[in-house]
Amino acid sequence: FMVDWEVDIYVTGSNSHMMSSEISTYLTGRYVSFRIFTLSFGEYLMFKSHYTEVGEPKTELVDYVRLGGFPATHLQEFSQDEVYTIVRDIYNSTIFSDIVKRNQVRKIDQLERVVKYTFNNVGNTFSAKSISDYLKAEHRALDNETVYSYLEKLEKAYLLFDLQGKEILKTQEKFYLADTALRYSVLGYNADSVASSLENVVYLELCRRGYTVNVGKSGSSEIDFVAVRQNEKLYVQVTQELHSLKTEKREYDRLLEIRDNYPKYVLTTDEFSGGNYEGIKTMHIADFLLSPEY
Repeated sequence: FMVDWEVDIYVTGSNSHMMSSEISTYLTGRYVSFRIFTLSFGEYLMFKSHYTEVGEPKTELVDYVRLGGFPATHLQEFSQDEVYTIVRDIYNSTIFSDIVKRNQVRKIDQLERVVKYTFNNVGNTFSAKSISDYLKAEHRALDNETVYSYLEKLEKAYLLFDLQGKEILKTQEKFYLADTALRYSVLGYNADSVASSLENVVYLELCRRGYTVNVGKSGSSEIDFVAVRQNEKLYVQVTQELHSLKTEKREYDRLLEIRDNYPKYVLTTDEFSGGNYEGIKTMHIADFLLSPEY
């Protein structure tokens, strides 16, 4: 008597004993790994609807960017301080268990300074030398290789995602966080950082949908995201507001320089965003995040 069982086994746990890169050594050909992200904007709205009335998506986006998408922070109505306390505990656990303890990092203050610099420069192109120079100015000498070593450890612990443009030298890279709340729980909330956090949110959504995302180059201009999935491609510019003709021209001109016929988007939080301009689709970021297909 035989039974044909169809069973999937999911293994989870702390990264402190085995990172994803090492799992492949022990389980070659015997497993499929996939990345779990924090709550998407749509999932965040669903979680929130269980304990409070959900407002209009364009309004809710403000709280989503500020509070992030860790599920534990949205099981009930927490204050901002309570959310950041929970996220800070997640951050501290990852830093000290998955990075410091596992790698026997002795100069924890150096690691934390690298973390804070990186968190403060989300979406900006910078190099290890930039961090080294910053630390030297604070009388904290740290060589480039050590900086790269710390960044690599942060990536392996899934706190950071490295976004490296194909035409950008390895010494110049962009990083985004696994969740925007990480930034605010460590550095404190700052309204001036919302623009780069919106980029972070869009980047994560593209990754959730299976796109490989890179920085794009068009002449001397930079395209925020070039997203590729099999034979599909998207070009995306993210800007908090198209508040002037100069800003509008800058965002659209970068995309107009690209001569192929793949979809191109300018995403913004302008109240009346929408429509098309010479084939470029303008969308509110909330609408983009909730759209089933682009």
